[in-house]
Amino acid sequence: MTTAHLTASASPAELSTRGQLNGVLFVALFAAAVTRIASIPAIAGLGLSPLIVGIVPGAIYGNALRDGMPASWAAGVNFSARKLLRIAVAFFGLRVSLQEIAQVGLPGLAESVLIVVSTLVIGTWAGMKIMKLDRDTALLTAAGSAICGAAAVLAFESTLQSKPHKSAMAVGSVVLFGTLSMFLYPVLFKAGWLHLDTMGAGLFFGGTIHEVAQVVGAASNVSPEATHIATIVKMTRVMLLVPVLLVIGMWVNSSARRTHASAGAHSNAPRKLAIPWFAVGFLAFVVINSLHVLPEAATSTLNMLDTFALTMAMTALGIETRIAQIRQAGPRALTTGFILYVWLIAGGLGITWAVQHLLG
Repeated sequence: MTTAHLTASASPAELSTRGQLNGVLFVALFAAAVTRIASIPAIAGLGLSPLIVGIVPGAIYGNALRDGMPASWAAGVNFSARKLLRIAVAFFGLRVSLQEIAQVGLPGLAESVLIVVSTLVIGTWAGMKIMKLDRDTALLTAAGSAICGAAAVLAFESTLQSKPHKSAMAVGSVVLFGTLSMFLYPVLFKAGWLHLDTMGAGLFFGGTIHEVAQVVGAASNVSPEATHIATIVKMTRVMLLVPVLLVIGMWVNSSARRTHASAGAHSNAPRKLAIPWFAVGFLAFVVINSLHVLPEAATSTLNMLDTFALTMAMTALGIETRIAQIRQAGPRALTTGFILYVWLIAGGLGITWAVQHLLG
């Protein structure tokens, strides 16, 4: 029987499922190529994870070659950018343990909380009030700078259910300023301009650099001790993703209620609280990792698969991104990222000094 006969005999539901599976497979193959590209020494040396690399070729394909992809595959691309993303963010919790966070004690926790909260507040305010960005773009840009780079952008995008191009702009900010930090911070430290000891360097690097890989890349130019402290502080920031997402979920729900009321709509139906389930899953996996119930080999394999799933999600978001939409707010989003970058350096140094002297 020919392919034409098989297609003709298939039901619409079967065709839809087949198209979705083909779309997921296409994204997976695309992500595999992206992972290979990210492993090239020149790119890996820049601290660019596959997550960040994936959005660029994805966006190029989505804007230049998308017409070559069958329309039935779009559901698979959307599945990768939405549902697969949520699952992957939950499994990201296997990279964090409560024991590691306890190693840096109160100074590390205070550094992380102060940086995350202040950066989110300043970024959202500056983005919306100064740069006139919409709420989602401002929040996504702030989240990428405040918490854990591209992974935070993905988690916030899923909670806010925002448009893909807004995530692309936020990731662009992470790429630019995170990469700049990775090269600039060690130079400033060795030149004696930061006036930090090993503990202070670990707190500052881990508390203010965007991506985990960028933190490791920058701190490794200082000392192994600084790298260890910086990595733990960074993972403490990652841990804060859960409470922040819960607060954002409640805020989004409250804003929706106010908008609903101001529009004059009357409904007695209860509104669903926008609490992201994958944030709860993230916390559950942190606990599992802290209890050491999984063999180290299993955890390592799951982390590798999780990175690939996140790369698929980022690639799919790139495919769904439209350059024309980015042009509308691109410069303003980038300027918001720059404002946050200045804050992370100046404010981060101030917070680091205060934490060391008051809690050290």
